[in-house]
Formats: sequence, C-alpha cells, structure tokens
Amino acid sequence: MYDEEPHGIAVRRGPPHHGGRCRLTCRAPGPAPGSSSDPRRTTVSTHAHETDENAQWLTQEAYDRLKAELEHLSGPGRQEIVDRIESAREEGDLKENGGYHAAKEEQGKAEARIRYLTDLLENAYVGDAPAGDGTVVPGMVVTAKIAGNTMTFLFGNREIAGNSDLEVYSASSPIGAAINGAKAGDSLSYAAPNGKEILVEIVSAEPFTG
Repeated sequence: MYDEEPHGIAVRRGPPHHGGRCRLTCRAPGPAPGSSSDPRRTTVSTHAHETDENAQWLTQEAYDRLKAELEHLSGPGRQEIVDRIESAREEGDLKENGGYHAAKEEQGKAEARIRYLTDLLENAYVGDAPAGDGTVVPGMVVTAKIAGNTMTFLFGNREIAGNSDLEVYSASSPIGAAINGAKAGDSLSYAAPNGKEILVEIVSAEPFTG
C-alpha cells in the first residue's frame, strides 16, 4: 500500500524486509526559476527488498522532517536564494561581487540537496524498525568489536539519526557492506581503504528507537 504525500511522493508504508514488488510515483520538484526545463511527473518501478541499493528505511520522524525540509528548499527557500541573486546582480560588476557569488554557490548546494532528498524520499520505507532478532540490517544499532575496539553505531542512512550522537555507517561503506546481514556472535573481516584487513565481531544488533 502506498500513500500519496502532499509533495507528490508516493511512499511505501512498512518495514523494508518483507520483499515484493512496488511501484513508486512521484512529482519531482520544479526547476529553478529561469530554467528552460518543464516540471514533469515521473514514475519509478523498483523491487522492494532489503538488498536493493535504492531501498532506504526511515523512521516516521525522519521522513516527516526530511519532507518538510524538501518542501521548504524547493519552495520559499529556492525563491529566497533567487531574490538574493537578483538583488546582488543589480549592484553590477559581478566579477567582484562577493554577495552574488556566495548566493550562486548556495543555490548550487540547495539544488543538490533537493535532488538528494527527492531521490531518498521516493525510495523510502517508512514505519517500525526491523525486527530485533540480532541481524544487522538498516535501522539497527550495532555494537561490534572492530580491530579490538568496541564501537556502537547506527547502521543505515545517516538521515535517520537526526540529533542523535550515534556514529552512522551506511550499507555502501566498506564496513557496512561487510556486516550487512550478519548476526550477533558472527566474526568477519573487511578491507579498509588502505588495503588493511580489519577484523570485526558483532556483539549485538538492536532496533533504533530514535
């Protein structure tokens, strides 16, 4: 079942571990004012499975927070930057206009964030954390001995963490790719970016509660 959100994003409700096929329909945010591109409705089809690279589990709190940020950035936030650019442009001599260049740089960062959030929310699974069966999957707080040092971190998308002080490792990171699907008590290793083999022992994996 998919719910249509106000921003035009259809999101799957429920944990990302039940498999199946889903179809997502979204309306991408419009282009920056002045662009020749026309907004259009896009449809994305994907397999809803925890092994999908695009599948992202989010808490309801994280989803609501990110959706609100996207709505601001693609609406009033985008217009505010455009207004600052136009105001700075009227001052003339753009080559030496620090305010103009700062606003243009901010615009580039904002548009990149809009694209990132749109893609993330299109592929989001929203709902309860995964089952607490000790398996390392996105949405779990993992305690592990890494090269002899005990560490506790959140496994999944860093946007889930919000204001939490937890370190975050994604499934695409070297350690994340190695521990994904492991269980408490498992010992494994992964290659660090410098080529060194790092030993890891999974101590526990518990659902993230925010």
